[in-house]
Amino acid sequence: MGVEGTVSYLSNLVSTMSTKKKKKQMTTVALKVRMDCDGCARKMKSVLSSVKGAKSVDIDMKQQKVTVTGYVDAKKVLEAARSTKKKVELWPYVPYTLVAHPYVSQAYDKKAPPNHVRAVPVTATITETTVDDSYTTMFSDENPNSCSVM
Repeated sequence: MGVEGTVSYLSNLVSTMSTKKKKKQMTTVALKVRMDCDGCARKMKSVLSSVKGAKSVDIDMKQQKVTVTGYVDAKKVLEAARSTKKKVELWPYVPYTLVAHPYVSQAYDKKAPPNHVRAVPVTATITETTVDDSYTTMFSDENPNSCSVM
């Protein structure tokens, strides 16, 4: 193997390294899908199973939740689910233990599954509280006109 063979080997090695694709990360995409019957669930499962990179599709009819696990992109899964003409959105709920203030009006949702609240951005601040500030000052020890029952 001469100089020419070594140069061609190195050029082939460099060209294959630059064209190598990065492997996608294993992800889980959860969707909220309006499904009325088992036929809707079967149709959704068959469509989402055909998405490139999908390893498993789990359907929870009670919560109206579809979970796709695999080497998939969330946008492609959402696009494929919308092709079934169903109302589809990304799963908006998280366990209430993961939210700093789970009972502010932005997070609390009556339609949420048990022990879940709507995911709110971390930057959201509390502008509403269940206890009004006037009540806390009314019964304060520093207030000379406070209630004498305490």
